[in-house]
This record gives sequence, structure tokens and C-alpha cells, in this order.
Amino acid sequence: MFGTVTRLKPKQGHIQHLIDMNTEWQEGHGATVEGFVGEYLFESERNPGEYLLVVLFDDRESYRANAADPEQDKWYRQMRQHLTEDPIWEDGEIIHAHSTGMMPPM
Repeated sequence: MFGTVTRLKPKQGHIQHLIDMNTEWQEGHGATVEGFVGEYLFESERNPGEYLLVVLFDDRESYRANAADPEQDKWYRQMRQHLTEDPIWEDGEIIHAHSTGMMPPM
């Protein structure tokens, strides 16, 4: 698997906009993106108001294809309007994972 960890700093009061955008993406364009596995959004305990977004894909090729898609770029530009600065992206191969197979409802 391949993915990215992204540090996001939303404008004051804009986190719900970002959550809504991600939900719309998952239910719309994201539902057609080959290789998309899922995502997690964390609020930093150390830096409240700062968020970490983890996005997972089956493989590097699927991730790169999505990143190169003009629809994805359009979505990114809309998302960027809700941030105080450009996100910091850390892409990489997932070399270890463990799950109990159960995710509590949000």
C-alpha cells in the first residue's frame, strides 16, 4: 500500500468545511478513483487547530494517477481556500500495518 500524511492548518472555523469536502469527495469522485482505500483525519493534541490527514491507496501507481487527475487538482484548489498555508505532504510506501479489523463509528 501507498499513501500520504498531510499536515493541514485550517482557517479559524473552517474545519467542518474540510470534513464536508472530504465526505463529498469520498461519495462522489473518490468512489470512482481506482485504488483508493480510505482516509483518517486527526486533530493534533500537541497543536490544537492543526490536523493530520492520512490517505491510503492500494499502490503508488493509483496514488500518482489520482494526484495527476485534473479533477483532483480542482478539488485541491477548493480545499486550499480553507487553509492558512499550503499543506505539508509526506508520501510513502506503507511498510507495516496492524488492525483489529474493527473501527468504532465516528
